Amino acid sequence: MAHTVTLLRSGCVTHDVLRLTTTRPEGFDCAPGQGVRLMLTKAGWEKKGRPFTPTSLQEDGVLEFTIKIYEDHDGVTRQIRSLRPGDTLQIGDPFGTILYQGPGVFIAGGAGITPFLAHLRTLATEEKLDGHKLLFSNRTPNDVIEEHELRSYLGDQCIFTCTRESRPGYLNRRIDQAFLAEHVSDFGQHFYVCGPRPFTREINEALQALGATPESLIFEK
Repeated sequence: MAHTVTLLRSGCVTHDVLRLTTTRPEGFDCAPGQGVRLMLTKAGWEKKGRPFTPTSLQEDGVLEFTIKIYEDHDGVTRQIRSLRPGDTLQIGDPFGTILYQGPGVFIAGGAGITPFLAHLRTLATEEKLDGHKLLFSNRTPNDVIEEHELRSYLGDQCIFTCTRESRPGYLNRRIDQAFLAEHVSDFGQHFYVCGPRPFTREINEALQALGATPESLIFEK
């Protein structure tokens, strides 16, 4: 079922990430970590929807989307940058498997942090952040989404690593099996993994090689 929403605000989070705030359809319920298909109402783009994860809380009266914009091709996200308050969009019903199952380690690559923003914001409002850790990989520090918010939630349990730039406060390496062995002490807990498909596949393989069970891995299947 498609729901029509109206754009209320649009603003920059990073140089290539936008935060969109829209109206929320009456009775619309989206669990933290679930995604929706977002479709433009512009002529020629109505059938070119893409999946995005709301980063708002379930009890919020609006919906928030944190969306990376790809300017190198004329796709949906590039069109999203041109939207203005008052424009309408359509969203589909919620779907997805990155649902919260208990304390564990969140492992994100780039825009893969978005489903975890909803989880961590929910845990913060419930004062249940203890026992969680975040490993977050980006190309450079300028690419990190909501860095200050994430550091405020998790403190030293929030580890940022950048693959293309070295800077104080960030590690300068990939998240691979050696990285996980160094920064995770318990492989019997839950692991929430989100990022590009190759990233997710490699992380899941590394976690299982280190002793994690397939059942403990929570990712978009």
